Amino acid sequence: MMRLHKQKGFTLIEIMVVVVILGILAAMVLPKILSRPDQAKITVARSDIETISQALELYRLDNGFYPSTDQGLEALAKKPSMSPEPRNWNPDGYLKKTPVDPWGNPYLYVQPGSHGKYDVYSLGPQGHQGEKDSKDTIGNWEPK
Repeated sequence: MMRLHKQKGFTLIEIMVVVVILGILAAMVLPKILSRPDQAKITVARSDIETISQALELYRLDNGFYPSTDQGLEALAKKPSMSPEPRNWNPDGYLKKTPVDPWGNPYLYVQPGSHGKYDVYSLGPQGHQGEKDSKDTIGNWEPK
């Protein structure tokens, strides 16, 4: 009498079906996941700009004016020595260090700004290639 031994495991066709299903899922999901890092960086840039704007307001409250364009955002981390020198600069500073955007470029600052009392902005993912009024620019004049 001959006994048949049933082997346990998956057939090649079952494995291929699973691989195809995983490939289809990856093709649908990966583009959505991969597009999120830029969206997250834009959110971080908007949050940074809000923090910088608050620091600028504290600077103005202490000193009666905003830093000049020449002094830049460095005036929030290190006391400016050029005119106009702040009279009541906070010894702890207003920011720990001069901020850079999520793409590694410095935030830009203009006072007075074309969009209000000052403009704080990032040129976005395009960085040096963009212009202040390009669609990639993220600035304090945007609605929150």
